[in-house]
Amino acid sequence: MRRIFTVAAVVASASLLIPATAQAIDDINTRKLRNAVTANGIMAHERVFQRIANENGGTRAAGTAGHDASAAYVARTLRKAGYQVRLQPFEFPFFQELGPSELEQVEPNPTDYESATFVYSGSGEVIGNLVPTNDVLIPPPDQPGSTSGCEASDFEPASPTEPEVALIQRGTCNFGVKAANARAAGYDAVIIFNEGQPGRTEVVSGTLGAPEALPTVGASFDTGAELYALAQGNEGVTVRVATSTYSEIRTTSNVLATTPGGNPDKVVVVGAHLDSVIEGPGINDNGSGSAAILEVAEEMARLGIEPRQKMRFAFWSAEELNLLGSAHYVNNLSDRELGTIYANLNFDMIGSPNYVRFVYDGDGSDSDPAGPPGSAQIEDIFNGYFESQGLASDPTPFSGRSDYGPFIAVGIPAGGLFTGAEGIKTPEQAEVYGGTAGVAYDHCYHQACDTISNVNTQALGEMGDAVAHSVMVMARTRTGLYEDGSRPARTPVSPEKFDYWGGDALVR
Repeated sequence: MRRIFTVAAVVASASLLIPATAQAIDDINTRKLRNAVTANGIMAHERVFQRIANENGGTRAAGTAGHDASAAYVARTLRKAGYQVRLQPFEFPFFQELGPSELEQVEPNPTDYESATFVYSGSGEVIGNLVPTNDVLIPPPDQPGSTSGCEASDFEPASPTEPEVALIQRGTCNFGVKAANARAAGYDAVIIFNEGQPGRTEVVSGTLGAPEALPTVGASFDTGAELYALAQGNEGVTVRVATSTYSEIRTTSNVLATTPGGNPDKVVVVGAHLDSVIEGPGINDNGSGSAAILEVAEEMARLGIEPRQKMRFAFWSAEELNLLGSAHYVNNLSDRELGTIYANLNFDMIGSPNYVRFVYDGDGSDSDPAGPPGSAQIEDIFNGYFESQGLASDPTPFSGRSDYGPFIAVGIPAGGLFTGAEGIKTPEQAEVYGGTAGVAYDHCYHQACDTISNVNTQALGEMGDAVAHSVMVMARTRTGLYEDGSRPARTPVSPEKFDYWGGDALVR
């Protein structure tokens, strides 16, 4: 086995890859690594992930054989490259939908509606009176902001003798909070409908974050508005909600691959989640991010790049079930270990078919909140790189929706890239980036069609180079995140500050 990091490092240079506006991070010549990291190399790993899914029921979800095989492939590849690889096992509540949800109006106007089962929904059938929360906003506000179901006081006490179903509007707080408040108020089932702004009208789905006893389904804004209007009348509305789900405790593992060299007191964690949703193979979400950092790690080894900081490539499990893998990693660091984590780079979906080059808004200049100290400098790495290449980029809220969430919660600076999920591309974005306005960035998000045919190779090439650049800069920088080379002050950030706190589509 050939060891890595044994030849002279690629040295810093005045390469103009980072414009003068960048804060603290010194210029690093990343050209050799960027030339080595290619869309073809990333796609080679994506093809393996696709084959693994094909051989394991079309999924690579945590707790399935498809994820175990993906983790084994990543671990085997990085051990061969000379990394110090370990698996970090943990238990988690596995969830699977056994059959599609059903939602219908029984009275006064029998109607079937499209619906979706929330991850961790309870299983069962409920026929009962529909009761909206007292703060539903129809028409919806111009910007997301409904607080429906976020407080216990939003609910009328449910009947102690007759089944009742809570109707809740999406917005502001976690879906799990809404469902738990409904259960505490005595309801028997939950309908959460979309909020109503552009891009937030279709059937809503996501995760409750933890097992919930009540059958809980998502509905479109139009369905919710229709049922709400009927419930305001004098007749009352009877609905039927049915779900078929399965939950049990299973074991899965993060894959952690660390460079032998580098300062052990400055560890840069480069992460991407390896798991898919149960419904599909997840070749964009997030085979793309996983394949990219795997390609970068391999090429760093092949080129003999010796890092000044110790680099840890992390392939998280159970992200789709509320960031469980990354949270397990952060929560199980000792005080000493926590103090050595210098920064976190996160890459979750970088090959979306209708893509935009999104950069997490670490300094909070375009959205609130800002990340912990040092996050602005990481954002500058990406923005400066894209500017140097004549490529546009857009900010995306630094909101904790992906695996950097547990890191920023304890004050670790973070940043990363994203090419879009279920959001809708605007005409302005289509003019800059191409693609199709009025269509989702990834029309196969969280679906069976998220196959290798769903990946945009131009996006992979552009974003893969940006991944390589950022990893190389963080690996080789002398000054680091501050001019004197010190680590940034840690300012723990309360999870309550973030719109998203959990895995994909957890809240709002």
